[in-house]
Amino acid sequence: MPHVDLNSFGVPLAAHPQPGQLFLRDFKTQVTPNETQRNTLIVAGVYVVVIFILWHMPYLRVIIYPFKLLTVGFHEMSHAIMGVLTCAKIYSIELDPDEGGATSMSGGISWLTLPAGYLGSSFIGACLIACGFNTDASKIASIVLAVFFLFTLWWARKNWLSWLLIIGMAGLIVLFWFVAGGIALRYLILFIGVMSCMYVLWDVVDDTLARKVNTSDASEFARICGCCPSRVWGFIWLVQAFVFFGLGVIVGLVAFKQNLEQQKADAAHFLPVPGSKSSHALSLSPGHFAWTSITIALSIFGLL
Repeated sequence: MPHVDLNSFGVPLAAHPQPGQLFLRDFKTQVTPNETQRNTLIVAGVYVVVIFILWHMPYLRVIIYPFKLLTVGFHEMSHAIMGVLTCAKIYSIELDPDEGGATSMSGGISWLTLPAGYLGSSFIGACLIACGFNTDASKIASIVLAVFFLFTLWWARKNWLSWLLIIGMAGLIVLFWFVAGGIALRYLILFIGVMSCMYVLWDVVDDTLARKVNTSDASEFARICGCCPSRVWGFIWLVQAFVFFGLGVIVGLVAFKQNLEQQKADAAHFLPVPGSKSSHALSLSPGHFAWTSITIALSIFGLL
């Protein structure tokens, strides 16, 4: 008979997992998705594939054009917010039809304001992805986005494209708030979050690693720091974008375990929409609803 070590109470030591084992076991339980979360992950995966295809197709890319401009707005807004935090004076934010942007400021700390664009876009995307797992969290996220939109309009008040983009996006958010008792908003917030993270990944590759532009945030940052070339900084920002994306998914899995019916019940009491408790509220299955949401979004922006 093999020898088994016993503790002072005569219980085999193997029956008492170590703290590390308990943490890993609990973490595995927390990140194991339920059915609703599994559907959300599938939709997010579909978003990644669709965005990747549309991003690189010469004519089809116009479909996600407004969302690409929105992610550029997140990028420039992140520059501006870090500028404010480091006592810079913000003159303007500009978005141009070529999907570029620029933030004009003076002062501040350059080695903080320059990387803030990609870091901020990744962080915003990760937060939106996490909120995309829950209807009430998506409502809160849309309110926070509205505040960000106001700041962006203040800094970009002379840029007509920014006005059109934000007005259109605000209208889309309001529309989706009223669909299926607000559950449609969850898929829209999830899409914007995935889009923001994907923008960081591909923009860093295009502007820094593939060197498709002469200047970039990474090249300016490398010039100021002087310790590493721009491609090194671009690679570092690329890694952190992947990390933020993963953290957004993990937070969503851990924090929002409610199934679809629980989310509907919670949404009916938290900032409810008219008719959410009656038969007039639109009800759709998760899979059909996700594709309907995408179709509505693309149709509306196709008219802008």
